[in-house]
Amino acid sequence: MAVRTDPQDELAERLRLLQEVSGRGVRALARDAGLSSSSLSRYLSGQTVPPWSAVLDLCRLVKRDPRPLRAVWERASSPLPAPPKASRQVERQVPPAGVWAPPRNDLPRDAPDFTGREVELAAVLAAVKSGRVVAVDGMAGVGKTCLAVHAAHRLAGEYPDAQLYVDLHGFTEGREPLGPDPALRMLLTALDVPSERVPQDGIEQLAACWRAELARRRAVVVLDNAVDAEQVRYLLPGAGSSVALITSRNRLVGLDEVPPVSLDVLSAEESAELLERASGGGERLGREPEAAAEVLRLCGRLPLALRLAAARLRHRPGWTVGILVERMAEGATEFDTALAMSVRQLDRGQRRLFRLLGLLPGASFDEYVAAALADVTPRAARGVLEDLLDAHLVEQTPGGRYRLHDLVHGYARRAVMEDAEAERERALGRVLDYYVHAAAAADAAMPFLPGGRKVSAGRAPAELPRFADKHAALAWFTVEYENLIGAFETAVAVGADAHAFELPRFMRAYFARRCGTTHLNFLFERSLGAAERLGDPVRVAEAHSDLGFARYNAGRTAEAGAAYEAAAPLVAAAGDVWSEAELTLRRGYLKWDEGLVEEPLELFRRAGRLYAEAGCPSGTAHATAYEAWAMLQLGNREEAARLARETLGFPHPDPAWPPTLSARITLGVAIADDEPGEAVGHLRRALESAREDGHRNNEAWCLNCLGVVLGRAGRYEEALDAHREAFALLDALFEEHWKIHFLNPYAETCRLAGLPDEALRLYGEALELAPKLGYSAKEAAAHEGIAAVLDGTDPAAAAGHRAAAAAVREE
Repeated sequence: MAVRTDPQDELAERLRLLQEVSGRGVRALARDAGLSSSSLSRYLSGQTVPPWSAVLDLCRLVKRDPRPLRAVWERASSPLPAPPKASRQVERQVPPAGVWAPPRNDLPRDAPDFTGREVELAAVLAAVKSGRVVAVDGMAGVGKTCLAVHAAHRLAGEYPDAQLYVDLHGFTEGREPLGPDPALRMLLTALDVPSERVPQDGIEQLAACWRAELARRRAVVVLDNAVDAEQVRYLLPGAGSSVALITSRNRLVGLDEVPPVSLDVLSAEESAELLERASGGGERLGREPEAAAEVLRLCGRLPLALRLAAARLRHRPGWTVGILVERMAEGATEFDTALAMSVRQLDRGQRRLFRLLGLLPGASFDEYVAAALADVTPRAARGVLEDLLDAHLVEQTPGGRYRLHDLVHGYARRAVMEDAEAERERALGRVLDYYVHAAAAADAAMPFLPGGRKVSAGRAPAELPRFADKHAALAWFTVEYENLIGAFETAVAVGADAHAFELPRFMRAYFARRCGTTHLNFLFERSLGAAERLGDPVRVAEAHSDLGFARYNAGRTAEAGAAYEAAAPLVAAAGDVWSEAELTLRRGYLKWDEGLVEEPLELFRRAGRLYAEAGCPSGTAHATAYEAWAMLQLGNREEAARLARETLGFPHPDPAWPPTLSARITLGVAIADDEPGEAVGHLRRALESAREDGHRNNEAWCLNCLGVVLGRAGRYEEALDAHREAFALLDALFEEHWKIHFLNPYAETCRLAGLPDEALRLYGEALELAPKLGYSAKEAAAHEGIAAVLDGTDPAAAAGHRAAAAAVREE
């Protein structure tokens, strides 16, 4: 039987043939065809289907007839699912050694008493099978989420790569609906997509990244509680096999291609069956059929209200159904009837925590934040939450977390507004205290940046989560991301400026590793305003510096420089040595990225002295590691090796700690000529650490330097393999700007290996890229490399390139 070919893969293969015919590299082909190199990389790798106009441009450029490609392009562009194919599955990040990383499953618990809805469930599954997206609509409390989650659990076996859930808060009282940008970033984070692959700006680019990731997987996504079609349009899958289930109180008429499944209340028979199952048996109901019928009427045959009523009956074995009716009759609506009756059965402590839950700024929560909210121990909070779970007033999510249904959240919020304002403010203040201190604890377990200040905002809770390592901390940040953003927004809204200033500082490393930096810039802009309102000169100076660092990480170097210029006199006036050290190190990073070496070298040295004066040895280690690398670039290998060994002498348990990793790479390259065996050993250890850490850019850096060291040792095949693997990683990450650091070393290895044509091609790419990025030193090195290749065959041309290199260095 013939094997079916995925049309997207087939199209990519045909496009790669066009590239071969052109004889051009990716950058040159993209330039000549009027495309961006990152987009062309996606087209050639099969991650994205190009527009037909791009296919035409490529065909015109190589003088080929585009008509034979039209049919395969149309198949690749079709929304119909492609056949499953193992090679299209996502390449998951390498988990820590000895740890198995299961696929992500965020689905709420499936209802054990799911009842009825056979017709609607069949319609949902049929719609997913035919069109991969379905929208379930209906009134509040009618069971939309329950149906969608039940269907998603049914589909999980067919979509094993991920089962994702996101509450879009379209109708959550007291909350703005979740916008497409933060929703996409949350979903990409849930798929463990490295921040290097997440676009910094532009909803279209972000949505394209999401569709590309889904296209490589078989995943099921539940988009719950959408307010309208525009909120979910960018979240829908494109090509590939992944599916999405949407719920909304409104019919999403703007999504013409998405079939709707509308829910009504349960039938009388289904309502009676659900009441019987949820209450634990029908004996009491059978003895009082009229009272049972009245319960159904009072609940309006709505699943949520029926479960609440049934929970009361199940936990009150001495009650008759008539007593249940009497208690329910005091309510005004179906929801108020069931909720008020359930809440009245709670004891004082349970009622207090339930009301306070209406104040929470986030979505799902755990016992730690509930404990902070109620000012009790986590153990006591967990006990009360289990009682509320039994009463169907809270729902359970994977990992032992909890959430409130929208209607229940609204009821709790209205109830807590009757408490004294001072009590509400104290409770909310404890939640803000908790999130700042918990974020600081998680950040301390991920020491990617030089050690920072301790928390000063609010009071530390009696108990915080414990983070065994950076992986646990990253996982906590991922789960709590929406809550942390909600806490920040709340701090700004209520004027808790100390919290609004500090919280983003403890999220910097997480944003850099998982979320990208677009939203971090937004947070630091508002954090600066909070610092200015606090009137503390040190905080204002640090806020300018933090904003500059966020700009730098987002690639907005000119704005970063402006922020640092604003910070410098404020830091000097404040007289705070630690702040001055941090700003000096950051300015060194910026100058380095501008293509300079000697100026950042002096800044790294000064930062090291300032960190030592401030009593921050981890900061000194960061500065020394960068000083060593700068010395290596200046050709002073002996001093670079000495500084690298000094850095490695700093005790730290994580082998992927940035100073340790940088120092090991620097040392390996510095001693390559004298101690090739030891040098290779250092590079391989660094590579192993980078892979364990899951940081692909660092992995590519290690591979490139390993290629250099192996090439100097005459092990050319191994060296070339390392360079090729490094560039394959960069192509997968679409990190074109990082290639300028790797092109010249790769070319030099090719020259040593007797591959002059390949060396000239790579040096040529460096000459093309370096001026665009402002790396004059790399431009000069490329000229010198070309001269070395041409010395034996074209001395005149070699002399011309050496003169060009000298002119660049002089300039």
